[in-house]
Amino acid sequence: QVQLVESGGGLVQAGDSLRLSCAVSERTFRSYHMGWFRQAPGKEREFVAAITWGGGSTTYADSVKGRFTISRDNAKNTVYLQMDSLKPEDTAVYYCAASRSHYSSSPYDYSYWGQGTQVTVSS
Repeated sequence: QVQLVESGGGLVQAGDSLRLSCAVSERTFRSYHMGWFRQAPGKEREFVAAITWGGGSTTYADSVKGRFTISRDNAKNTVYLQMDSLKPEDTAVYYCAASRSHYSSSPYDYSYWGQGTQVTVSS
């Protein structure tokens, strides 16, 4: 069973930065495409960013493009989400997810999920 554990969330002010981490307990981590999603209260889970297994390609939601950066360290079995210029509308629970076969913005294409980490941005 693949386990994903997010960390790095917290309460920050608008304009601040945070870096989320997602540690994956899978020795074949380097074969998984990874994604970040978020869910705000009363809203559906939405795509944030994704990265291919080798890290050669990334894609972002329009709402975070230019502010967030996804990256991965396959030697550490970890994927990151660097979030800069945070806005109150970025407030949500952030989830990382893993897929063996899909480099995708759809949550339905991901088989494994972490428990989420809360990010709160005050104005």
